[in-house]
Amino acid sequence: MLCRSLSHTSAATHGGGVPPFFYLDLISRSTSLHHLHQILARTILTGHHAADLATSTKLIQRFSDLGAIDHARRLFDSIPAPDLFLFNVLIRSYSLNHSPAFAVSLYSRLRQEPRLLPDDFTYAFVANAAVSLRSVGVGRLLHAHSVVGGYSGDPFVGSAFTNLYFSFGHVSLAEKMFDGIARPDTVSWNTFVSGLAHNGCFLKSMKSFVKLIATGLEFDSTTLAAVLPAIAELQDLNFGRIVHCLGVKAGLASHAFVVTGLISMYSKCGDVTTSKLLFLGIGKPDLIAWNAMISGYSVNGDVGSSVGLFRKLLSSSTKVNSSTVVGLIPVFSPLNDIESAKKLFEAAQDKSLASWNAMISGCAQNGLTEMAISLFRQMQAADVQPNPVTVTSILSACAQLGALTLGKWVHQIIDEQHFEPNVFVSTAMIDMYAKCGSIKEARRVFDRMVEKNVVSWNAMIAGYGLHGLGSEALNLFSEMLDANIAPTGVTFLSVLYACSHAGLVEQGRKLFLSMESDYGVKPGPEHLACTVDLLGRGGQLREAFKFIEAIPTDPGAGVWGALLGACMIHKDTDLARVASERLLMLEPNNTGYYVLLSNIHSAGHNYGEAALVRQRVKSKNLVKTPGCTMIEVGNAVHLFTSGDRSHEQTAAIYQELERLTGKMVEAGYCAVTGTALYDVEEEEKAHMLKVHSEKLAICFGLISTEPGTEIRIIKNLRVCLDCHNATKFISKITNRVIVVRDANRFHHFRDGICSCGDFW
Repeated sequence: MLCRSLSHTSAATHGGGVPPFFYLDLISRSTSLHHLHQILARTILTGHHAADLATSTKLIQRFSDLGAIDHARRLFDSIPAPDLFLFNVLIRSYSLNHSPAFAVSLYSRLRQEPRLLPDDFTYAFVANAAVSLRSVGVGRLLHAHSVVGGYSGDPFVGSAFTNLYFSFGHVSLAEKMFDGIARPDTVSWNTFVSGLAHNGCFLKSMKSFVKLIATGLEFDSTTLAAVLPAIAELQDLNFGRIVHCLGVKAGLASHAFVVTGLISMYSKCGDVTTSKLLFLGIGKPDLIAWNAMISGYSVNGDVGSSVGLFRKLLSSSTKVNSSTVVGLIPVFSPLNDIESAKKLFEAAQDKSLASWNAMISGCAQNGLTEMAISLFRQMQAADVQPNPVTVTSILSACAQLGALTLGKWVHQIIDEQHFEPNVFVSTAMIDMYAKCGSIKEARRVFDRMVEKNVVSWNAMIAGYGLHGLGSEALNLFSEMLDANIAPTGVTFLSVLYACSHAGLVEQGRKLFLSMESDYGVKPGPEHLACTVDLLGRGGQLREAFKFIEAIPTDPGAGVWGALLGACMIHKDTDLARVASERLLMLEPNNTGYYVLLSNIHSAGHNYGEAALVRQRVKSKNLVKTPGCTMIEVGNAVHLFTSGDRSHEQTAAIYQELERLTGKMVEAGYCAVTGTALYDVEEEEKAHMLKVHSEKLAICFGLISTEPGTEIRIIKNLRVCLDCHNATKFISKITNRVIVVRDANRFHHFRDGICSCGDFW
């Protein structure tokens, strides 16, 4: 039909008889490059190409729509005097066709045109190009140009530059940009609310939404979709319901992307029933809705529904992506989900920041720290700009791994990218530094925070507890109360833990009693277990047992496990039998409890009893978690197991071990063999203890670093009594500070003394 229309344009009319709207209509109906080339040829023959800017502009726009941006540029260059509208069309087209550098270049050419001046559309389009170009420097220059041009308060331009600064994590600059808009419209507000949420400023995002509603300005479906992620992350179900009601009243709650946001919000707030109802109400859910519901089941621990929905999706014609499988990861591993997600992710041609974040977060949340870190390095190599969500996830991975060097590198990236650490990033940094052994740096980050929420206070208090600094934790708890921050269950758990590991029995006892009476926080199983641990570690074993007997519900494994651990410290075999019987009824396949009980018998020289416990382990085919120790030297991580001889510097390590052992013996060291698991000769026991993984890791650290350098190691299990004693001697002999993170806490060894005061 298009070709026939062109053929009817006879030679007789080529002198200008064809009206311009004829070509505009043809261009609008064109569906292929072949059609456009035919139209272009005809406009050249009829003279409309050079004389009619509207026709040329429409052709350039349509060429761009069909992805032929090079054709569009050649046509543009053939026009002797393009107007501002035509410049704007091509600048926008370059940006939309993933050619931001050309968009900025064309903007520069426009500024050289003496007869033309950029307008609000120009600045908005080129600002979007700067985002795609990933150049905040170009963005700031463009912003300066817009101010000089008199567009600083324009809503359209203001929204574009607000989005630009948010895209680079410059939250305060984005806020200033938004505040400078004379009369922000709905689009401006949407950009602001969404940008805050994407940068982890969830509470600010919600407050901005409230301000928008208070202005009386009309909101739209994009507004609702912008604020829902913030509500989901804060798990504020009541506020989420209010937003849902607003959407229903305004007739906006049925939009597909709003429904998907509601599904995710209700799921993260624990109301998976409502999520399911919303999902079932969608006629034909798209992949994003499927992913939201699959993830919704996962985060609420509903394995069957999550996997069932995933299989239903696979049987449909909808193609899954990496986010689909990432949604399964929190609850399900038999399907090898992580690897499946990674393959889908790697196969994606254009990986968005959201997909990078989903993959990194999925790995970090499931303990696959090395994979998360590897992905982050790949993301850096691909020149993808991280945002606060990215760095929060990777800081979590560093904290789990105890990789201080890597954590500092991430901190450096935050500084170099001029991220303004919001409350979530700063809290993640506190957690990272604390768990990597640098409690002073954690406190420095905490003190620099302008905005602190209860999670920030909890992270710092927990950090003090992890390092055995009970008094500091209690002092900070008092400061938190003075700042009118209401403590949560996590707060009390952190302070109780700190008291327990610092021997502050009386303070911990009073704190537990005040939880419900003074603060309305009902103690949960974790608080009960921590209180038993507090009393037991402090030698109050009988009081701890009475405390357990007074619990109105059946005490869980955590409570009895805490008592058994205290029995190990104080060598109370009678109570150990009671605790172990209850534990082995509750968790008959938990190897750790058998090991504890065997150790207690061995410490009391009841080797026959210890042997019987070990025999039960063998008969059940249970396997003890092997002890291993990690040390980070330079940028490399080295892992050691007991008696390990696989390291390339094994000879030097064992030579250093022999040298140190001799020095230690001269200084009064004697191997602590009381808890050895086997009824063997003392000499053999001493040798077994001598080659424990932490000793090998420390020796490697000594020969691999400069004298005086602090040595940091991480043990996956509780450090044994002999290694703890030996490390005290080593710290004095070598004049080194040795920091040991075991399964329970940190130990800082300096000049023959441990920070735990031998109370761990």
